[in-house]
Amino acid sequence: MSKYRELKERVYECNQKLPLHGLVKYTFGNVSAVDRKAGVIAIKPSGVSYEEMTPQDMVIVDLDNNVVEGKMRPSSDTKTHIVLYRYFSQIGGVVHTHATYSVAWAQAGKPIPVLGTTHADHASQEIPCTHEMTKTQISGDYETETGNKIIETFGKISPSDVEMVLVAGHGPFTWGSTPEKAVYNAVVLEELAKMAMMTLSINPKTRGISSELIKKHYLRKHGKDAYYGQNSGGGNRK
Repeated sequence: MSKYRELKERVYECNQKLPLHGLVKYTFGNVSAVDRKAGVIAIKPSGVSYEEMTPQDMVIVDLDNNVVEGKMRPSSDTKTHIVLYRYFSQIGGVVHTHATYSVAWAQAGKPIPVLGTTHADHASQEIPCTHEMTKTQISGDYETETGNKIIETFGKISPSDVEMVLVAGHGPFTWGSTPEKAVYNAVVLEELAKMAMMTLSINPKTRGISSELIKKHYLRKHGKDAYYGQNSGGGNRK
């Protein structure tokens, strides 16, 4: 029996949530989780449909992208996930999808503005979009450079305050303290993208909500003085 059985099963279950929430089609997208003590991640195999894959199909790789366990190739996005784990030391899971509305914003190369309190509940600022990749980056180690683009974009943004990003021309990546939280953030991001697009289609001149309202909604769910939900001690209660 694999010593990574629990990690594989957890990542399998998280991957199954992507089609359940309408975030992927066919073989699109992937979820990974990291075991920092063991120095490995588990991730969906490349090009395998969600209906066909099993927990045993999840591939274990180390943080140098060497396959530790698994008969199939890991996701083609594995190197991007590894970059995020290396630079964002607090995260435990990463998700990439090709969800329609999130991808639309990424293809437009536009960040998602804070137009309402639903957005402010989950992020205190706009969801950033990376700059386009250069020809050299594209022709080089493309997946690693995709991760580097995300890290570059978060130079002045806390990855704990904003747990999601749009990669220009490509699509969304989300993360969280656990793979389950990363999936939750992927669902939230798609809803924020949809709401923002619909809002701006109704009124292209819509302005973002005030900084005071953003702060109120963000802090009532995050931080030491949060009071949303039934648990004590702050943090996201969703």
